[in-house]
Amino acid sequence: MGIAFFITLLSLVACNKDSGSDNSNVVPANLTVTAQISEDNSGNVAFVATATNAATYEYDFGNGVYQTVPTGKVTYTYPASGNYTVNVTAKSATGSTIKKSVPVAVTVAQTLVWADEFNTPGAPDPAKWGYDIGNGDNGWGNNELQYYTNRLENAQVSNGTLKITAKKEAFSGRAYTSARLLTKGKFAAKYGKIEARAKLPVGVGTWPAIWMLGANIDQVGWPACGEIDIMEHKGSDLNRIYGTLHYPGRSGGNAHGNTTVISNATTEFNIYTVEWTPTVLKFAVNGKEFHSVNNSNNIPFNHDFFIILNCAMGGGFAGPVDPAFTAATMEVDYIRVYK
Repeated sequence: MGIAFFITLLSLVACNKDSGSDNSNVVPANLTVTAQISEDNSGNVAFVATATNAATYEYDFGNGVYQTVPTGKVTYTYPASGNYTVNVTAKSATGSTIKKSVPVAVTVAQTLVWADEFNTPGAPDPAKWGYDIGNGDNGWGNNELQYYTNRLENAQVSNGTLKITAKKEAFSGRAYTSARLLTKGKFAAKYGKIEARAKLPVGVGTWPAIWMLGANIDQVGWPACGEIDIMEHKGSDLNRIYGTLHYPGRSGGNAHGNTTVISNATTEFNIYTVEWTPTVLKFAVNGKEFHSVNNSNNIPFNHDFFIILNCAMGGGFAGPVDPAFTAATMEVDYIRVYK
């Protein structure tokens, strides 16, 4: 009996050791993930993940944002509308994992935070717009041929639109005049949707632009401040719209950009947009996206930017001006900023 009892005891000890070994290598199983999307268009989505033998859960929200959640329950607020694939990884105490993906379609309502509808005739609203005056000798420009003024002849609101007119005329040593309006010191935005409805000028050598510069440009200079070109067009390449980012390592001819071709840039009003979040900048014409750039802390697009409207002549981008050119106008119906 004594020997039998001893053998039985050894067997029990061995079973206990084997059981402990199995527990130390347990693998999560039966992972389920639910997503409850808020109906108030706030961007809030409540996630619940459960799995057998899971000690923690890692969420990849599908937009470059990650979060580790011990309980599996988390509410995440998406900053922009979109269709996202959420990846959830359940992890055991020893590091074994199981994964599951779920799609979510999120609608985020945006609020208008700043706008100019250009409904008051006369000079552009001085509470919203200032002017860059002069030529490229001021330290800005790309070997362009115009002299920027604050005259009504070059920038005027009438019949519900802002008209920036480039003219062939001798002025302060230059052969052309135009205007460059900016919200610097009056309004700046960090993230949001910036939208402009505009009709572009006709003429080889014209270079209209709707764009933004980092509000810290006076402190860090260009391109360190960052530049967001929502729309550029050159009259020598009719109907091709440029959307571009400039920043250190990707500036000038090496900028991060793309183009799209439309049929009526100079004959009809079109809507030019950039949607800008902490994770991405998306460029679109009439709601059709044609370029996107992932945002991060490694590029300078996470601080305030101001808005610029101008029509340049010639220079490194637009090229030679048609000798027959006399005048051309960019009309802007509105500028709106949503957040």
